[in-house]
Amino acid sequence: MHSPEFAFEHDLDNVRQQTKEIGVGYPVAVDNDFAIWRAFGNEYWPALYVFDSLGRLRHRVFGEEGYEEAERIVRKLLEEAGQRDSDAKPTVVEAKGFEKPADWKNLRSGENYVGLRRTEHFASPGGIKPGVSRSYAVPARLGLNAWALSGTWTISDDRAVAGGPGGRIAYRFHARDLHLVMAPETRGKDIRFRVVLDGKAPGASHGLDVDQDGVGTLREQRMYQLIRQPGPIGDRLFEIEFLDPGAAAFSFTFG
Repeated sequence: MHSPEFAFEHDLDNVRQQTKEIGVGYPVAVDNDFAIWRAFGNEYWPALYVFDSLGRLRHRVFGEEGYEEAERIVRKLLEEAGQRDSDAKPTVVEAKGFEKPADWKNLRSGENYVGLRRTEHFASPGGIKPGVSRSYAVPARLGLNAWALSGTWTISDDRAVAGGPGGRIAYRFHARDLHLVMAPETRGKDIRFRVVLDGKAPGASHGLDVDQDGVGTLREQRMYQLIRQPGPIGDRLFEIEFLDPGAAAFSFTFG
């Protein structure tokens, strides 16, 4: 089931594109009104629920973990249902990219939204002026988990949109990974961006969606992995600058 968190995730073309890219070949139920989400009392993306052949819930996993245990449960339930011809060789799951579990021992930053409705620790002087285009600035110092904007932005309930080239977001975080959910406001438009870590190109700490120089292109409506550090992990200052106007930022997640 696909339960959308952001407005662009309601778009069936986006759902079709992303399921194709991650290799999902089976049917996907699009839960745009959150009926299934509420029926399960769910609170997590992703969440795995495993049922037996009688429709009884036997196992659940929240987050990107528990692959081996989930397979063990599936094999057990297949045997209970009388299946004897499944491959006995365990499936090797090598979680990479977005699927890699978080580095919990070094995770001191939690998910934070960029839109007005659910954001925390916004530090630009003067605060947020919702719904109007205005110039923001990054203070000289950001505390841990504080963030700020620089340049011209319009902030609404669920996003912040850069009004011109040079719009920048700064965030001080403590985690192995930094992701940003973002999209071009105009579908099909490519928007160039550059990422720096503590004022320098990320080098070996670059994520899947940028190169070692921190250069990337925003062209799809999705989550982008911008930082994945090989270690050691400490408080770091992340900055992203959009070289073209029209970038919309929705939320930061960390791992």
